[in-house]
Amino acid sequence: MVTARVFSQTLLASSISLLLTASVSAQEVDQEIERILVVQHKQAYRGDVPLKQTPQAVSIVSSELLNDAGITRFQDALDFTSGVVRQNNFGGMWDSFAIRGFAGDENLPSGYIVNGFSAGRGFSGRRGTANIESIEVLKGPGSALYGRSEPGGTINIITKKPQFYQNGYLQISAGNYDTYRVEGDYTNALTEDAAFRINGSYEDAGSFRDTVNTQSLNLSPSFLYQLNDDTNLSYELEVLDQQSPFDRGVVVLNNDFNTVPASRFLGEPGDGNMDIKALGHQLVLQHQLTDDWHMQAGLSYRESSFEGFGTEVDLSPGRQLLYVDGETVTRLLVDRDFDATDLSGRLEFSGQVNTGALKHHVLVGIDAYDYQLDKVQNRWRTQFGSHDTTYSINLFNPEYGQSVDDLSPLRNETDKQQSIGAYVQDQIDINEHWQALFGIRIDRFSQDVTNNLTGSVTEQDQTATSPRFGLVYNFNDDWTVYSSYAEGFRPNSGISYDNKAFDPEQSKSYEVGMKWSLFNGDFNGTLALYKAEKSNVLSADMVHIGFSAPLGAAESKGLELDLNANITNDTRLSLAYAYTDAYTKNEVVNSDWGVAIAAGSPLINVAKNTANVTLEHNLSISQHDTLIGISANYVGDRLGETIDPNYILPSYTVVRLFTDIELADDLSLKLNIDNLFDEEYYASSYSALWTMPGAPRTYKASLKYRF
Repeated sequence: MVTARVFSQTLLASSISLLLTASVSAQEVDQEIERILVVQHKQAYRGDVPLKQTPQAVSIVSSELLNDAGITRFQDALDFTSGVVRQNNFGGMWDSFAIRGFAGDENLPSGYIVNGFSAGRGFSGRRGTANIESIEVLKGPGSALYGRSEPGGTINIITKKPQFYQNGYLQISAGNYDTYRVEGDYTNALTEDAAFRINGSYEDAGSFRDTVNTQSLNLSPSFLYQLNDDTNLSYELEVLDQQSPFDRGVVVLNNDFNTVPASRFLGEPGDGNMDIKALGHQLVLQHQLTDDWHMQAGLSYRESSFEGFGTEVDLSPGRQLLYVDGETVTRLLVDRDFDATDLSGRLEFSGQVNTGALKHHVLVGIDAYDYQLDKVQNRWRTQFGSHDTTYSINLFNPEYGQSVDDLSPLRNETDKQQSIGAYVQDQIDINEHWQALFGIRIDRFSQDVTNNLTGSVTEQDQTATSPRFGLVYNFNDDWTVYSSYAEGFRPNSGISYDNKAFDPEQSKSYEVGMKWSLFNGDFNGTLALYKAEKSNVLSADMVHIGFSAPLGAAESKGLELDLNANITNDTRLSLAYAYTDAYTKNEVVNSDWGVAIAAGSPLINVAKNTANVTLEHNLSISQHDTLIGISANYVGDRLGETIDPNYILPSYTVVRLFTDIELADDLSLKLNIDNLFDEEYYASSYSALWTMPGAPRTYKASLKYRF
């Protein structure tokens, strides 16, 4: 008897379904008996409502697109969706983005979730794409259901799941700037009811930035055990080990973006690398209670660390010699040691109930987390007004090799947070056209921040209620319109420089939109109009580096368009466009700098206009199946410094060219060119003295073997 399993994976509105087929050949008769078992990986906070009938805009970036375009970084993958823009990445140490203009705390990584569990609260470096099945950008009011999230939206990474037959690949890549990468993925059955998968990558990369080299290891083993036809248990592990120098970018004087070459590194190579490590565990039990009801329970534990020395250009005008002679850069040295642990759990039930002629799609759950962040910072800095050149460097002719001793304690604090939340949502089928959504989330949050330098403890307790409402009208199978409203709650981590806790962010969001799927799904898309406002917004403290300061209230409004079209059987087009108007709602005076930030000032790094167009075409060249693709990403002008309304990062368009040539049934050659036209651009900024240039033309070739 020969047993085999065939697997297919389909992304549904609320789950990833694993279709496992066991074929048994009987020896005495030439016939095949087939047993089909469907294993569903339900997505948390989603229930059983299809995306088409969900009253919010949702963009999905698939693993197929990431593979085709040669995308290896999570941050780059977000370029394919509307309304997501890059933010200051803290010296290249983490992924940071704004959704619909809102970015959260500039001194922490952007929040996102992996399979419904938070992965952005600690320090998990720059995420790769080797284990990503798809990326969901769930925008607008619905994001409040997920707990810690911005009103602009929530990003959920869905990871690749084990399969019950042998499948995988090994890919090696080489590119300019001495960039080398190995990536692999392998899955197979362990027994008839258990399967495993392991994927990951290792990269050793140079850079267009002088002296900047990085090494990064990402590894993700996972296991799936089918306990019975209705129950499965999955476990996923994530390992990250990243080393990279701390790099704040270039200096721009008097709005002259040609002040120095984009390659100019103003840190100190002798500092060595920042060392980032993360270890994450996810354990999920799923059980089909009845034909209509499903239960999901899960635990996640993540620990991360971020430590090392970083030399930075000093932002203080009273210390910065650049403002005296135009060439001497005053620098400071910071020793950072950050550690975080994050334990979270979730229990959720979803299903359907009929009351008379009404069908209720019910989602009810409870989640909780226990999070601790330890921050230790020591710093060497020149005295205010001293014009000390001890740790300075010439802007135009840097000579490295300097060092300083006697760093002073700057920060030593322990931030402990605990939260428990309960949520319930009901989307009601009123008739064949109308659906109404009602939901509410209640959060109980507590925070204790201990200043270990002074012994002082800052405490707060908050309870928040976040309602959600939506209305959906289905014209027919092709067209849907919707409207929604939600309120949100997001705790702010840490304390200010003067030892004060931050009130949590609170938000209100409104959205109306239209979704369509025409020509048997060959032309589909979403058009959305929105408005969101939030209070207790934080911004970077420009004097006390590493601290945050209250900015007050902010508002964002705009329009988004996402569409996908199969022009022919061989040609695909995708378009993502966003108009985002994000600004402060009240006037704030920065007491340290004596600068007034007027109401209506734009939010930093948020362009009003962004767009991405991607075209792919399949053809045959000399009897070799070939994919050719081109992708153009446009980002408009944006504010580059919160306290200087005249510092504007210029707009740019970057073009990516990619091709994939099948050399044999199991072997392919991939060629990628990023920034095809070698455009000079600036991806993000913290200030004019910390501006991150974008990479010039880069290219790589990859050889991929599939098995």
